[in-house]
Amino acid sequence: MEPVHIDARALHYTPLNQQIRKAVSEGATEIIVDNVLGQRFIADGLKGEVTIRINGVPGGDLGMFMSGPTCIVKGNCDHAPGNTMDNGKIVIHGSAGDAVAHSMRGGKVFVRDDIGYRGGIHMKEYGTGHKPILVIGDNACSFLGEYMAGGVIIVLSKSGNTFGGRGVGSGIHGGEIILRGELKERQLGVGAKITEFTEKDLEKISPYIEEFCAYFEIDPEKYLDTRYTKIVASSSRPFAGKYVWE
Repeated sequence: MEPVHIDARALHYTPLNQQIRKAVSEGATEIIVDNVLGQRFIADGLKGEVTIRINGVPGGDLGMFMSGPTCIVKGNCDHAPGNTMDNGKIVIHGSAGDAVAHSMRGGKVFVRDDIGYRGGIHMKEYGTGHKPILVIGDNACSFLGEYMAGGVIIVLSKSGNTFGGRGVGSGIHGGEIILRGELKERQLGVGAKITEFTEKDLEKISPYIEEFCAYFEIDPEKYLDTRYTKIVASSSRPFAGKYVWE
């Protein structure tokens, strides 16, 4: 089947998403959406094996509740791509806004450059095969992995800049945050701790790094070493003391 082309120029997000859903229901396996400029909710709730190529800058909640499709964005992206996503992939050839992968519970999000604040907030995993992965090519702002309950966040810092955010892993009670380079204790959030990054950890994350690099035509070799900091939960109930009366 030939790719379905949709021109989103001056098109409200509701009719745009109706056209996308119609194409999927008719069996489209590839949809190319041109001239996207801020339209929200693209691919929300979609299921199946379809690939959606988005040329432009999609608005908030790209791929929310999505289960299966692949969204490839040739541009930057607004806030919360992958919000509560169950499965599938989002590949962003640029930067993304705040709350990337908010509450994501499965699938993968790859961002070539930077993301904003609260990336990976409340990511969680469940059952068999539902483990969300967020890979950030360059850097992230403060409160990365806030209230994280599962999954893996990887920050590659490909520009070589040291991670400068604070509150990393604030309230984390599951999952792992892995940053290339060093992190100071004062940058950690409540309930987070730094632990040793080992060769075994590198084995686990190498497939995600290689997949990320393949999408963006980057040589993965420089990232396949142990120059990472690993942040995990220091407790399964980081704020328990706030709710205990003596």
